[in-house]
Amino acid sequence: MIDPSLGLPTITMAVPMPGFPAHREFVLVRLNDDGLLYAFTSIQDPELRFLVAPPEPFFPDYAPEIENEVFAALNTKDPDRLLLMTVITAGVDETTANLLAPIVLDRDSMRAMQVVLSGSGYPVRAIMHRAY
Repeated sequence: MIDPSLGLPTITMAVPMPGFPAHREFVLVRLNDDGLLYAFTSIQDPELRFLVAPPEPFFPDYAPEIENEVFAALNTKDPDRLLLMTVITAGVDETTANLLAPIVLDRDSMRAMQVVLSGSGYPVRAIMHRAY
């Protein structure tokens, strides 16, 4: 499914994001040429958007274990189909990433969900440093 206003694939939340139960469809809008920053934007309300980034360039050792329930909710068994995006909080003095609750996206079905990695020890506010 393509959002006609932006021409981008629609991402359907398998489970709504905490605090946003009415928002089930999003698009991922690239914000820079490097492909490092995106706006995860609600189709229902384009004013609702989250700054997100793939964790690899900033946290190369980040490798959370994804539970079987997540694979079931996204209708996949293949971890290679998954894309992780961390929610970013941009501040004046520092920018942080929420490593505790990434958005997990199945690249083929375009289904996603935000996953809380309870007991993982990952921080909610990890300071971002670009690794390259």
